[in-house]
Amino acid sequence: MTSTKGARTLKVLMGLALIIMGAIATGVLWVSYKRAEETRHWKPVPAVITVSLLLTERPTHNSPLAYRPEIHYHYTIEGKQHTSTHIRRVEGRSSHKEGAEARLEEYPVGKEVTAWVNPADHDFALLEHSSRAALYSIWFPCLFIVGGLGMIISALRQK
Repeated sequence: MTSTKGARTLKVLMGLALIIMGAIATGVLWVSYKRAEETRHWKPVPAVITVSLLLTERPTHNSPLAYRPEIHYHYTIEGKQHTSTHIRRVEGRSSHKEGAEARLEEYPVGKEVTAWVNPADHDFALLEHSSRAALYSIWFPCLFIVGGLGMIISALRQK
């Protein structure tokens, strides 16, 4: 009788662990989606690329070279001129020089582009929206929640 009770308790705890992991992963994906969706409601304004160059960095002494496109652009909103450097909301370095160079080719100096300006902070703008792919993947961690609930229900129904 005690081993059955212990097995049921273990099953409930494992179910709770699955629910917690699934809920955390679902929350992270949801926040990622909401942040990607938010910028689609920012104000679009015309902008002009003023700087387009490739930066080479070595984050630590032993790490390989990392490449980052450096883009600056000017835009005017509510009669005031602003400068921004953001291509996307979240950016990073790459160890692939070709990829960073390809990014630069998209934004040559003098090119007229659309910048999306944060209505709460006109100094923050970006040229590209982040992917909504997090929403398309949110079903997967939800399976952990459903599986965890199934384990708990199964454990509580055992006699």
